[in-house]
Formats: sequence, C-alpha cells, structure tokens
Amino acid sequence: MKGRLIFFLNITILLCSAAMAAHAQTSQVDSLLSRGDSLRRAYCFEKSLDAYTEALDVASDTTHAPTDTSLVMMISDRILLSENGRNMTGFVYQPTVVARHKFSKEDFFLYYPLKDRSWRAVPNQLDSVSGPYSRAVYAPADASSIYFSAPDKNGIRNIYMTEMGDSLWTVPALINEHMTSAADEVYPMLSQDGKSLYFASKGLYGVGGYDLYVSTWDEQTGDWSVPVNMGFPYSSPADDFLLTGSEDGRYTLFASDRDCASDSVWVYVIEADNMPVRSEMSDPESLVSLAELNVSSRDDSGGNVQSDVPENADTRRYMDKMAQVRALRDSISAYENELGEYREKYAVVESETEKNRLAEMILEKESHIPEFQASLDEAIRELQEIEMDFLFSGVVIDADKLLVEAEREIVGEEAGFVFAKMAMGEPLTLDMERPEPEFDYSFRILDTAQFAIDTAIPEGVVYQIQVFSTSQKASVKALKGLCPVFETRSASGRYIYRVGLFNGYKDVLSNLNAVKRVGFRNAYIVGYIDGEEASVNKVRAEEKARKEASVELYSVSIIPSGGIVDSVMIEGIRQQSAGKDVTRQEGGLVVGPFNNRSQAVALVEFIEVMGYGDAKIETIENN
Repeated sequence: MKGRLIFFLNITILLCSAAMAAHAQTSQVDSLLSRGDSLRRAYCFEKSLDAYTEALDVASDTTHAPTDTSLVMMISDRILLSENGRNMTGFVYQPTVVARHKFSKEDFFLYYPLKDRSWRAVPNQLDSVSGPYSRAVYAPADASSIYFSAPDKNGIRNIYMTEMGDSLWTVPALINEHMTSAADEVYPMLSQDGKSLYFASKGLYGVGGYDLYVSTWDEQTGDWSVPVNMGFPYSSPADDFLLTGSEDGRYTLFASDRDCASDSVWVYVIEADNMPVRSEMSDPESLVSLAELNVSSRDDSGGNVQSDVPENADTRRYMDKMAQVRALRDSISAYENELGEYREKYAVVESETEKNRLAEMILEKESHIPEFQASLDEAIRELQEIEMDFLFSGVVIDADKLLVEAEREIVGEEAGFVFAKMAMGEPLTLDMERPEPEFDYSFRILDTAQFAIDTAIPEGVVYQIQVFSTSQKASVKALKGLCPVFETRSASGRYIYRVGLFNGYKDVLSNLNAVKRVGFRNAYIVGYIDGEEASVNKVRAEEKARKEASVELYSVSIIPSGGIVDSVMIEGIRQQSAGKDVTRQEGGLVVGPFNNRSQAVALVEFIEVMGYGDAKIETIENN
C-alpha cells in the first residue's frame, strides 16, 4: 500500500512539473511575441525577426508539451510580416505632406474632398454590418458602378462591385482572386480616370494591420492586376486605409490610426506625384520619423519655401482675393463639366425613370449657376478695385509672382489644406437583379425535381442511386421531385438518371427505400472511387479500408523562387489546396496532408504555372 502511494505521489509530482514547465514555455513565447511586436512597430525588422524566430523555436519544443500548430502558424505569420517590412525598406517614398488633421473614427471620411452626399451609412443593402472600418459606402448619385467592402458568409470582408445595367444594378460580384485574402479588405476607391483601384487589406503582403494597395486595370485581360503594396510611408505596422485622390488631381489623401487614440484617426494630405522616386531607407529612426508625416513646405529644390514678394497687408489682400477668384472659376468649371456629363447621359439613356432622374438633377444644378456666377463677378470687381488702389498709389505689382504666392498659400504650411465636412447621402436604394441561389446537393424529395448544376463526381468514396435509363430524355415531371438528379449518357446514347451524392454505404442504403416509395421500384445503388465507377462491393471494401487501415497521406514541399514567401502566394496556395495547412520549414513551405495523390499533383502543377517556385510531393505514413 505504501509503495503504491509513493508511486502515485511521484506521478503527481511529474505531472505538476510538466504543467509548470508548459506554463513557463507559454509565458516565454508570449514575452518573445510581445517583444517582437514592439520591435516591428518601431520598424526594427531584423531584431523583431530574431524575437519571433526564438519564439518559434520555443513553441516547437515538444519536451514539455505537444506542439500547438495554431500557435506555430501564428508566429510564422508574424515572421512573414517582419520579412515583408525588411523587404519594403528598399522601396521607400518621401512625399511632400501638405496637411494632416485628426478626426473621429465615426465620420473622418466626410472630410475628404469628394462629392457631397455620396457616403451612404452602413448598414445598407450592399453592406449589412457596421464596424470600426465599415461606417459607410461611397456611392455617388451619378455613379454607374460601385466598389464596396462587405462580409462573406464567414464574416470576412471582401471587395465587391456592382454596375448599372439596362435598368437594374447587377448582382454584386467579387473583383478577382488577387484582391481576396483570408482577412479583411476595406474602403475600395476608384481613381478619377478609372484605371486604378485603391483599397486596404489585412491579409495581403504587408507589415501588420491594414496596409494600402493599388491595383491597375489591364486592358488586354479586361481585369484588375495583382495588387501592389504602396509601401512606406503609406503603409505602416498600424492600420492605414481609405486612400484616394482629390478631384483636381493635386492631392492624395489617406487615413491612419498611427499614434492615435482608439476613437480617432489622422487624415493626411500629400502632394500628388505621378512619377514617385523610391529609395532605400533601412534605419529604424528615419523610418519612424518618415511615418509621422509631418507637414512640410518645400519648393522644387527641396528647401523651405521662401518668398521674394514683399509681405504686407496690401499684397496679402490682393493674393487672398486672387485665390478666391481662381477657386470660384475652378468650381464653376467643374460644375459645368459635371452638368455636361449629366446631359450626355440624358441624351443616350433609354429608361424613362432614369431620364426623369437625370432631368431633375440637371435642373437642380443649373439653378445654382447664377448664384456661383454672381459670387465670381463680385470677387472680380473687388480684385479690380484693389488693382486700382495700387495704380493710384504708385505701387507696381508682379501679377505672376503674386499668383505663385497665392498658389503656395493654398497648399503651404500656413494656410494648409482646408478640410470641409461633407454631408451624408440619403439611405442607399438600388433596384438590383436577384442573385441565383446556390445549389444544394443534399438528397431531398421536393414538389418538383431539380437537376444538379455540376454533374462531376467528387474525389473519394461516393455512392448514388440509379433511378432508370431511357432512350429518350426524361421530363422533370417523370423524376417525381427527386433532387439532385444527375443526367449522363452512356456510350450507346441512352440517358441515365441517378440521384444524390452519398459518402457512406449506410447513408445511401437508408435513402434507397425513399426513392423506391415515390415510384422507382427498380432503383439500385452505384458507387465510385475517386470519380471512377466501380462495383458496389469494391466501393464498400474501399470505404472500409480507408476508415480502418493505414493509408498513405501526401504533402507538398515548396522552395519559393528567390527565397521570398509573400501573403499573396500563401493565400493562392491555401485556396488551391482547399484550405490545407500551410506551414513553414527551413527554406520554404509544406502543404498538407492530402488524402490522395491527385490533389497533391494538382497543387504542384498550380505552383509551377504561377511561378511560385519548385515543388515536390512527399509521402506521409498515417499510422
């Protein structure tokens, strides 16, 4: 009795020691991850990689506890973020920051210089769930297409597009696979020329949080290109989103929660640059300073703005009035251009409802032109009075220099950028096409029979119930409500009708009598192994073997081209492999396990076609 007590006491001590060791292991991993995160946010990517790599080594140590695969995958993702950050330091842009201002996260988007009343509150018929970065959808009244972010059935936000057809908006559709990741994509914004699409993503190649991306329209393929991370300082380890250009093409704006309280964001205004020059900047302090995006005021040589125009009350009054005249002229010109677009649409549109809507908008906008013109006439009159005062006072002015100074004042450090709050638009109401419902392949008996949309037999062990065969095509009524019905033709030309997709013999057997009861007394079971038809006895034997006996499993080892693994590559592999585990190994990735070799072969072919690198299939013994 005493020996047994000592035995159990020793076991208890060992278990307690193991638990303490496992707890210490977890604490060490948490500490290393926290250190790595702090270093990554400080742009110390090499040091953060050291911390994450050490965390991965500790988490993979099975001495005290089994490896937590989800934790290992999470650490691997952090390593990827730091590797991305290190790579991005070679392509850094140093913009001219015109202005920045802190706004509430609730309505920051209303301060962008976009069309008034074009932001529509969420929830609406396009986006049903409001969240921190899903407060509104940008949908101008005159838009012919709308790009927006909305959650899929798994709650992950993707980018969709709908466009106006003859009379209805099309069913929203995903843009393409390049802009769809395992995490959220938000705030898609189309450029003024329609050739670039900007958006933010948490799941593509980035450095953490939401990063900013741009995709360009490819006329040859008729599709959007693979998105490119816009790099530092647009993207950062914080959340960066909603990038767009001003209508006049002079500025680029985007928002970020870097160095902000949780309820606010910065909106940055940057001078637009059609040919940005990028250079290497690996020093963490320089990158942190650049990421602050402090307002700068520089001339073409990069120095501080200096004026050779005497600064006094008279010249200041003249420049202010000149700027007002120019702004009013620009506004009237833009307004008339917009009116012209409406008139062109009115001339070609066929829908009477759309014609009436456009006519109302044209009349409403035309009613404001006299008011704008009167304001411009008054400003010109006041400008001429100032010029006359100069003339009588003997003051000689250089109008060209004053015009340049007036321009500088609008975008310079003192005047900055005027943030004007726009109004929210009316609730979104779109007459939309009805989506085609997804087909349900589960066996059912309905009032009316339904044919399967995809008649391919899936991989694995599959059973069906053969209803009958006939020399002539059967009517829906003849199938007596069976669903899903698979119609095929034999080599002799006879039509064969089978129903259901069953993964087990017990399942198909339990439904056979239901088929017989509706009138198909001669119905019988057929089977398949990996898409190939076989006798039922052989299929049942295979089913039993796959359940009970040891079978070979397969994995695919990948050595990436150039040793670079990015999130686009990982997401593409995950989609192609139907969500199989993707883990890191020295020098590359391992994907699997696969139940049959054909799945692994398909992935290897996909990797070769995409140019991701070299891949090979390896066998895993499943004991």
